[in-house]
Amino acid sequence: MNRSGRSVQYATSPLLTSKTPVWRSRLIVAGIAAGFLVLAVRAFYVQVIDNKFFQHQGEVRFARTLELPANRGRILDRNGDILASDIPAPSIWAIPEDVDPADPAVQPKLKKLAELLGIPQAELTRKLDDDDKSFVWLKRQVDEPVAKQIAALDIKGIYQRREYKRQYPEGEAAAHVAGFTNVEDVGQEGIELAFDKELAGKAGSRRVIKNRLGAVVEDVGEQIPPVEGHDIQLSLDDRIQAVTYEKLRDAVVANKARAGSAVVVDANSGELLAMANYPSFNPNDRHNLNGEQLRNRAMTDVFEPGSTMKPVTVATALELGRVTPQTIIDTNPGRITVSGATIHDDENFGVLTVEGVIQKSSNVGATKISQRMTAKEMWDSFTSLGFGQKPQTVFPGAVTGRLRPYKSWRPIEQATMSYGYGLSASLFQIAHAYTAFANGGKVIPITLLKSSEPPVGVPVFSSVVASEVRKMMHMAAAPGGTAPLAQTEGYSVGGKTGTAHKQVGKGYASNKYRAWYTGMSPIDKPRVIVAVMIDEPSAGKYFGGLVAAPVFSQVVQQTLRILNVLPDLPVASQAH
Repeated sequence: MNRSGRSVQYATSPLLTSKTPVWRSRLIVAGIAAGFLVLAVRAFYVQVIDNKFFQHQGEVRFARTLELPANRGRILDRNGDILASDIPAPSIWAIPEDVDPADPAVQPKLKKLAELLGIPQAELTRKLDDDDKSFVWLKRQVDEPVAKQIAALDIKGIYQRREYKRQYPEGEAAAHVAGFTNVEDVGQEGIELAFDKELAGKAGSRRVIKNRLGAVVEDVGEQIPPVEGHDIQLSLDDRIQAVTYEKLRDAVVANKARAGSAVVVDANSGELLAMANYPSFNPNDRHNLNGEQLRNRAMTDVFEPGSTMKPVTVATALELGRVTPQTIIDTNPGRITVSGATIHDDENFGVLTVEGVIQKSSNVGATKISQRMTAKEMWDSFTSLGFGQKPQTVFPGAVTGRLRPYKSWRPIEQATMSYGYGLSASLFQIAHAYTAFANGGKVIPITLLKSSEPPVGVPVFSSVVASEVRKMMHMAAAPGGTAPLAQTEGYSVGGKTGTAHKQVGKGYASNKYRAWYTGMSPIDKPRVIVAVMIDEPSAGKYFGGLVAAPVFSQVVQQTLRILNVLPDLPVASQAH
């Protein structure tokens, strides 16, 4: 009831009692029906006729192709011991917009997370402030125990991706051989680089639908499984490798040298049993590496081989019939002048046989023997042994060295090349050349892979000449020779020392030397060839017979015992 006391009669209201025209109702119904028809047609068009664009947009937002990484193949030594393998190493990532650093409950967890990741709190904060709010790496490849602790923190927006990293059980000892991979598991050095394609395998893939939190909610399409990488079995023996590295390292430290290298080759098969360098690096921790550590000096560093070339010069003259082991060579008065340049011996050795030239390491004697040959004859012999040639090896970084064409040799250059000056080679090349003396005059290829097939040798000298030169090298390692310290207990040895001034610019440093020793054992039927080089010894001794020969002795003795080679000399008769 209203204040005037009168009631309103709605049923008698002219507005409500007026009839609505039929056309208006029909127009409204028709409009609604037309709207639904337009929506139906649009839905049909979007979902049936032209759905590619919208499917693509949906996939962009929610569909992902996940890579299924292939396990990288292992690197094994000749006995099947592991030199490199994959181990699980999860990577930590985040969706920054889902992490709430302002939450009091999250702040101590983020502090702990930074500690576990080994990064400053400020760096973690910076990463979580990244412009890309949907994804950011926090750290790649953490240890599994660390990953488990991070998962236990249960921080919203922090996730893990399963990845692998390489582990190298032999560490520094085999670092230059095995090499290493980068964070993406791609080979960067050594065998990892040389056989990267075989080791890597082929990743598979999986197409999925993810929600905004990154969780997989549905598989889409067919899964392509990964193809695992192949194992690579090397010719190396990890026991011999460890011994070689240890003895080389001790010699470099004791002689206060800049660096050192050593190569051990199976004289029968040409298989590389060990290749060590010092300084080295730890391939399990590749932070702050430098070129000095990474260089595989045995392969990459070239130097004038010095007196290790004298057996080659003598063998060439013997093969050509210009001398015999007993041919007299007069080295008086301990010097000789060639083209106005004077060549000296360490002392006046007087009258020597050809055997004596090797035993005493006479430069004058080597020069006089070279004068009985042409430059071409010497060059042919040198190149047949691999000098000046690209080493036939898959190992990355192997250098060619230098041996100029014989037509450009002057008499003084032919003379100096006879005792190892005027050409350059790596320690690997010198060891390769000496396979000719150990294999009846045939030079054989050096392989880094384990092989059951006999090597195919290339004849350079006759077996008689090879035997005669081995006898001369045995004399050089005996008392009265240049390297009695090369002798080892129970096994006969033979080899040649080398000592040379280091080149500095176009000249030679007066107080910087490289010293080396290359030889084999047992001398009658060689089983191993060992080459050792010590760079810049500075503790008072620098001759190859004093700093390199002892390393040769220690490596030979332990290597032959590991290979179960029976002693060919009475043990009691050998000096320690």
